[in-house]
Amino acid sequence: MLKKSVFLLSCFISFVASADDCLDYKLTPNVNIITPTWQKTVVQPLKHMDVLHGNVIATMIDEYEITSDITSIEDGFCIAIKNIDVTIGYSDFLVQIDISHQPNTCSYNAILSHEDEHIRAYLSVFDNNQDLIKKSIYSAADSIIPIFVKNESDIESAIDKLNEKIQNHPDIILLKQHLKADEEIQNKHVDENDNGERLKKCFE
Repeated sequence: MLKKSVFLLSCFISFVASADDCLDYKLTPNVNIITPTWQKTVVQPLKHMDVLHGNVIATMIDEYEITSDITSIEDGFCIAIKNIDVTIGYSDFLVQIDISHQPNTCSYNAILSHEDEHIRAYLSVFDNNQDLIKKSIYSAADSIIPIFVKNESDIESAIDKLNEKIQNHPDIILLKQHLKADEEIQNKHVDENDNGERLKKCFE
């Protein structure tokens, strides 16, 4: 029993030493921010939209593609982040207009114009926060130390783990919360600045 315990302890010490060795292979990651191409789709639901004349459903994406640096050391491999391409922004805007407004009529166009202002408000969120976005992603990526694996077959899962660490990093979580709050603020401004005159004129 004593021999077994000593053996397990020595293996653990060896693993820790190998993992610590990976600190020497940490790189300063290069971060590329990519703005996705977005598209707008306008639809009219088959049922009336309660009290709403129209609305916009925005789809935001954030996708992380890591280029890793793999270094072979005595007991295994060190996997570090070398480059990260982050596609972040809006990919789709679904505009819904109530069926009581016929396409190409005055009221339909007034509502569509208002919803287009909401789309511009969404887009302004990312335009106005580019520095914060890059800073937050860089901070998250730069804080992650290389991962040690003993076997070459584990390299792919280590890269997945690096990706997971970035997406769950507090800086990324706080960034998303900030962007979401800014969305609400900008869209509220759109509604506050619209007194409904454009739509009212259609029924005079």
